[in-house]
Parts: sequence; structure tokens; C-alpha cells
Amino acid sequence: MNVIVKDDVKSKVSEVEWQARVNLAACYRLMPMFGMSDLVYNHITLRVPDTEDRFLINPYGYMYEEITASSLITIDVEGNVIYNPHGDAFDINQAGYVIHSAVHKARHDVGCVIHTHSRAGMGVSALKCGLLPLTQTAMRFAEVAYHDYEGPALDLDEQKRLVADLGMREAMILRNHGLLVASPDVDQAFNAIYWLEMACRVQMDVLATNTEINMPDPEVIAKANHLYKPTTRRPFGIMEWPAMLRYLDRRDPSYRE
Repeated sequence: MNVIVKDDVKSKVSEVEWQARVNLAACYRLMPMFGMSDLVYNHITLRVPDTEDRFLINPYGYMYEEITASSLITIDVEGNVIYNPHGDAFDINQAGYVIHSAVHKARHDVGCVIHTHSRAGMGVSALKCGLLPLTQTAMRFAEVAYHDYEGPALDLDEQKRLVADLGMREAMILRNHGLLVASPDVDQAFNAIYWLEMACRVQMDVLATNTEINMPDPEVIAKANHLYKPTTRRPFGIMEWPAMLRYLDRRDPSYRE
């Protein structure tokens, strides 16, 4: 039970925004279950439905497993807090605003942004070769973007370089830092970060064996990447999301509060 929130948030937001809050809270809860959280750090943001300049973000100081629909804070792309149900008890992490607002401001096709500091993600981010197409899971991200490390993300001037490096891609590796995905909605974003994380884990495991790697032919890699494009078969995550919510509800449905 979340006892820190001071407002009856559900009564103060639209029904469509409340559902967005529930889905975003679910995404936060899923991340530690699959080994992709980092204490109270990192962020998942979701554009508030029917707005262009507002998105939901986690309160700085909450662990992902504590996030609920009511605990999320609404900010705009300039970093102004629009609605904080905690009063002055919790605020946002400035680094989250810098990275996420840059993407939301530049990419109107993006509804949800996830940034992680997972062990495998940081490992691959430190490799000069970047992500290798070793498995079909990795081949989904043949067009992954890269952004060089510039220190903790507190400099607003970095936003233009980050956005330029991301371009119109869905996935980006922040070198010597971590991973980022930018997707149309929560369901697709969680699926993308899950696959990207699995690809990174496999790569680190394979490299650790210090044995010869079997690299597929470039034509096969290109074919696999084409088949995984959302315009070729289906956007991954939409079909899977109800199953992920059921997975959560069987364990702890308090994210819906």
C-alpha cells in the first residue's frame, strides 16, 4: 500500500490518463522482476494521453517495486512539475528530465521512453563493438543507435546531440552508461527493453567463454531484422501486454492503486 501519496489521484485525472498511469506503474513493477532496475535510479516516462508536452515520471526516492498509478508525477517537456501528488515530500530526478524530455520533445511518435543501467546493458555499452547480431533476439536491433558518454545527464546542451544520435530508431546504447528504448507506448517499450536486455546478456555470456563465435551471414541478419520490423508482421508488445498484467496481478496488484 502506498501511504506517501497525499491526493486521491484517480478522482483528479481523466479516465484515459488513469489507465495510462496504471500501465506505466505496471511497467515499473515488471522491471525489477526481470532484473532491469537500479535501486531508486533510472526512469520510465509516458506521454500523458491527448497532450504533446506532458509526461508521467517516477518520484525520486521510490524503488520501482513501490510505484503505483497514484504515485507518478506529471511534468512538461521543460521540466516544470504540473502535478505532484506527494506535495513537497518527493520530487523528480533532474537527469531523468534531461534524457527523457529530449526524446519526448523531438519524437512525437514516441509515447514511452525507458532507460536502464542493467549489468549486461552497461557491459555492452562499454564494448567498442557495441551490440553484435549473435542471436535472433539481437538481430531485431540491427539499426541500434549509439550516443557517446558525456558524464551524468545534467547538461541541457547534451539533449540536441542525444536526439541527433537517436534519430528515428527505437533503441539506443548510451556508451559507458546503459540502454534506452523509445516506443509508441508502454507495451511496446517494455517488450523492446526486454529483448534488448536479453540480447546484451547473451552477448556478455558468449564473450565470456573466450571461444570462437559463429556469426550468421549478413543476408540472414538483414532478413531477420526485416521480419522483426513492426511494419512487417506486427508491433511486438501489444499482444504480450495483457499477459504481463496478468503476471503482475497474480503476484501483487497494488500497482493499480
